[in-house]
Amino acid sequence: MDNDYWSFESCLSEQQKIPCTLKLEVGNHGNLLGASESDLHVGGKVSIPMWLAPTLILNDWLDFNIPPPFMQRVKRALNADARSVRLSALVGNGGEWYGFGKLVADILEESQAKELQGVLLTTFKERFVDLMDQAQHFGSLPGSAADNMGDRGSDFREGLEMTERELFLLGQESAKAVRLWYESTDRKEH
Repeated sequence: MDNDYWSFESCLSEQQKIPCTLKLEVGNHGNLLGASESDLHVGGKVSIPMWLAPTLILNDWLDFNIPPPFMQRVKRALNADARSVRLSALVGNGGEWYGFGKLVADILEESQAKELQGVLLTTFKERFVDLMDQAQHFGSLPGSAADNMGDRGSDFREGLEMTERELFLLGQESAKAVRLWYESTDRKEH
């Protein structure tokens, strides 16, 4: 994911909301942060979009809380078997779990940021092999066989987050291209 203004992936990552705790009184602006009251008090909990968080945190107006997709419960599940965790469910709508994690790591203290970056990298490495294996498998099947395997393929894809889905589609297209090339070559014995 890049931090490009025009990047669709960046927009999806930055729209995720993060839990924060107020460090100051905010009068008559509670409705802007989705609160039920118009006044917000010190210690009050609010969820703000990721794009707004760095400015408010750096100005010492908010304390940042680790978002649920990166809490200890998720880390334990990833350590047990990263391939079994449905990353798409953690950020909703097949969102950018890795991109969101990178943005969160950017505003954490150095030790916490390194830990989160390690989790992101380890998770990606562990899931990548299975991702490419599945992409090659479904991509190499002839058309009718691939259609019959559609439910298994879609179940697998549903658990992938956006970056993984893009890699899966690229791997599938690559396997299809290799299969078509192989089928079109002249196989005369020499």
